[in-house]
Amino acid sequence: MSRIYLIHAVMAAMAPVRREMHQAWPEAEAYNILDDSLEVDRTDPRANTSERIQALAHYASQQGASGILFTCSAFGEAVEKAADALDIPVLKPNEAMFYQAIEQGGRVAMMATFEPAIAGMEREFLAINQGQNSVVVLESFCVSEARHALNSGDQEKHDQLVAEAAAGLSGFDTIMLAHFSTASAKSRVEAVTKSLVLTSPGAAVDMLKREVQKNRQ
Repeated sequence: MSRIYLIHAVMAAMAPVRREMHQAWPEAEAYNILDDSLEVDRTDPRANTSERIQALAHYASQQGASGILFTCSAFGEAVEKAADALDIPVLKPNEAMFYQAIEQGGRVAMMATFEPAIAGMEREFLAINQGQNSVVVLESFCVSEARHALNSGDQEKHDQLVAEAAAGLSGFDTIMLAHFSTASAKSRVEAVTKSLVLTSPGAAVDMLKREVQKNRQ
């Protein structure tokens, strides 16, 4: 039995990945670790968020984790350090989705709601893009009002604002909804665009399952 730890920095990321775990990997035991102070402290250099991210990964490993999935897209470098230090699969939230978008090719729009996460995600995307010898073009957009709505508990308004922003995009082959917490807007975005719409939870769970099984061989 695989013991999977899902590590979250925002509560809204929990339901989408739990749903994907239930659908795509029901035989796994999935457990949640939430520290929602991480997002608040993300821009404070005194908060040691990188060390805290790594400590959460080590804690999960000590509890017998077969694999770890981080669901917050703002801490890529810290997750990479955790992955290097552990002998189990440790995934960043958007890796699998980025591979999917690059495989599609063309022009890709990344729709985020949390501005501090964008630069790190762009670096991760471009690193994968270069590694695949791809010429995909990425352009990022931030709908910060949607994150404000989500933080106030208004999921409906969040999804509406993301869809309205997506409706204004044109000329993109793929639209990526950047965070686990934006996955809820997928159907609304698909209704207003002809672009392929990708979300991260499903792709991430599939990738983690493959990596855990490979690690056991």
